[in-house]
Amino acid sequence: QVQLVESGGGLVQPGGSLKLSCAASGRTFSNYAMAWVRQSLGKEREFVAVISDSGRNTFYPNSVKGRFTISRDNAMNTVYLQMNSLKPEDTAVYYCAAARVYSLVYASYEYWGQGTQVTVSS
Repeated sequence: QVQLVESGGGLVQPGGSLKLSCAASGRTFSNYAMAWVRQSLGKEREFVAVISDSGRNTFYPNSVKGRFTISRDNAMNTVYLQMNSLKPEDTAVYYCAAARVYSLVYASYEYWGQGTQVTVSS
């Protein structure tokens, strides 16, 4: 089992920044690829960032590329999502998830956090 706990969400003005954290406990964190996935009302869930177990490979969709950065600290069992130049359309619940393989398939992700709300509004 891997337990994931997100933090760092909140209310921010358009153009602002937030940094999300996801602390992992349980099995060896460094064996898992990690992802940030968001979901908002009326929209399908979306991968916003994925990082491989070593941190060498990352993925971003066009909607966040150049604005969001995923990183991980395997010594601290934590993955981060730095979000800059935030837009109202970034408003969503953000979840972190863990998978044994680097994947863009939701079913690959065995473990999910409870989510943290990010609201971008003036």
